[in-house]
Amino acid sequence: MIAGVKRERDVDEDEDEEVRVKFGRSHVEDRRSRHCPYLDTINRSVLDFDFEKLCSISLSHINVYACLICGKYFQGRGQKSHAYIHSVQFTHHVFLNLHTLKFYCLPDNYEIIDSSLEDITYVLKPTFTKQHISGLDKQGKLYRAYDGTTYLPGIVGLNNIKANDYANVVLQALSNVPPLRNYFLEEDNYRGIRRPPGDIMFLLVQRFGELMRKLWNPRNFKAHVSPHEMLQAVVLCSKKNFQITKQGDAVDFLSWFLNALHGALGGTKKKSSILTKVFQGSMRIFSKKLPHPDLPAEEKEALLLKEEYQEEMSESTFLYLTLDLPTAPLYKDEKEQLIIPQVPLFNILGKFNGNTEKEYKTYKENFLKKFQLTKLPPYLIFCIKRFTKNNFFVEKNPTIVNFPITNVDLREYLTEEAQATEKVTTYDLVANVVHDGKPTEGSYRIHVLHHGTGKWYELQDLQVIDILPQMITLSEAYIQIWKRQDKDDGAESHSGA
Repeated sequence: MIAGVKRERDVDEDEDEEVRVKFGRSHVEDRRSRHCPYLDTINRSVLDFDFEKLCSISLSHINVYACLICGKYFQGRGQKSHAYIHSVQFTHHVFLNLHTLKFYCLPDNYEIIDSSLEDITYVLKPTFTKQHISGLDKQGKLYRAYDGTTYLPGIVGLNNIKANDYANVVLQALSNVPPLRNYFLEEDNYRGIRRPPGDIMFLLVQRFGELMRKLWNPRNFKAHVSPHEMLQAVVLCSKKNFQITKQGDAVDFLSWFLNALHGALGGTKKKSSILTKVFQGSMRIFSKKLPHPDLPAEEKEALLLKEEYQEEMSESTFLYLTLDLPTAPLYKDEKEQLIIPQVPLFNILGKFNGNTEKEYKTYKENFLKKFQLTKLPPYLIFCIKRFTKNNFFVEKNPTIVNFPITNVDLREYLTEEAQATEKVTTYDLVANVVHDGKPTEGSYRIHVLHHGTGKWYELQDLQVIDILPQMITLSEAYIQIWKRQDKDDGAESHSGA
C-alpha cells in the first residue's frame, strides 16, 4: 500500500478485506465484534477530541485513530501501522477511527459494535435535531459532564491556548446569537455549499459549525472546550494576521471573521447569507469635502461654492456600528487619582442622528460626515472605539459607557421614512465583551445572557461565574450585541442561507 495515495475510505476497505481474508469466515469476526473483552479498559477521562486530528508520530491527517485507553492519536490499523504497533507495545486494544466513527480492536483487527460506545462518538461529533434546537432557549437545565462538573450548554469556557482570548470572546458572543447558532448547529444548512477548487475559506465554516456543536453539547465529557481547530483555521485563512500566540484586537477579529464567514457561505454584496440576515442594517451617509485648513479664508469660501464641495448622500450597509468615545480628560481628583469619565450610551449614539457632524481626515483630503440609520437588523452589534493608534503607540480610552441592559430604543436614529416602516426599534443586550488593562497587553472577558434562564454569566477563558446585571455596566465595554424585541424571538431553526 502506498502511503497517502489512497483515500481514507479506501485504506479502511483494504484493511477490512485483509481481515476477511485472514479469518476466512466473516461470522468469526462478527461474534467478537459484539463481545470485545477490552471495553472496560477505555478511559473516558483522557479522551479529548478538540485538537487537530493527526497522528502523534507521523503527523499525518490520513486514516487517524484515537487510542481510547490513553487518548493519543495514531495512523492506520494494518500491521506496521502506528496504531497497530502502539496496541502491541502498550497492550492498548480499543481504537476509534476519527473519520468513519467506527471502533476497532487491535492488534486482532476486528470492528467493535457496542451501543455503550455511543457517548464517545457523540462527543466527537455531536448532532442536533430540529426539536432539540427549538428547545435550547426555553429551559435552563444543568447537565453533568463525565468529569463530574455541572454546566449549562452554551455557557462553557474556552481554553486560552496562549494569547487567543481576543478571539475566544468573539466566538462566545456569536455562539449566543440564537439564529446564527441554530444555522451552524445543523450541518445540513451549509454542507451543500460549493466553493471554487483550492478555496480554503470554507474551512472556517466547517470549524465554526463544529465549535458551535461542541459548545452546546449537553453530553460533554468536560465542562469546557478548546477552540484549537477553529483557531488553526483562523490562522490559516487570515494568512497569519490573527494568531494563537500573539494578542490581537477583538474588533479587528470580529470584522474580519464576519466578512470571511459571509464570503465562505457564498455571500456577496448582493447575495445574502445567514450573517447578513442576522446582523446587516443600512445607513445613509452625508459627506461634504472640506477645503485645506491652511488656505486663506477667501479661497476657502470660493472652493465651498464648487460642486465637488457640496454635500453628497450615499447608502451603505453595515454588519456593526462603531461608536466613538469623547476624549478622556486627564484631570485628577484631590487624592491624585485619575477620574474615570463616564458617558451615556445615548450620547455616543448621537453620531447616527443625521445632524451630528464629524470630521474625517485622509492622507490628502478632509471630509465632514453625518450618518442616519435606514434599516435595523434583528441583532445589532456595537463596537465602542477605545483604542487610538498612531505611529508610535496605542492609546486606550478608559471612559465607562453607561447603558441600560434592556429597552434601548433606536427610533430617533432612523430616517423619517424608516421610522414609518420599522415596526420594532427596541433592543435588549445579549452579549458584552470587555477589555481590561493596557492597550497591548490587556485581557478580555465576556458577559452573556443565557436565554433559557434569563441569567447573566461572565466567561473568561475557562472560568465561568454568574454575575448581577448591574455589574455589567461598570465594565470597559468594547463589543456589544443587542437583540431586537421581536415577538418571534428569531430562535427558530434556520434552514438554508
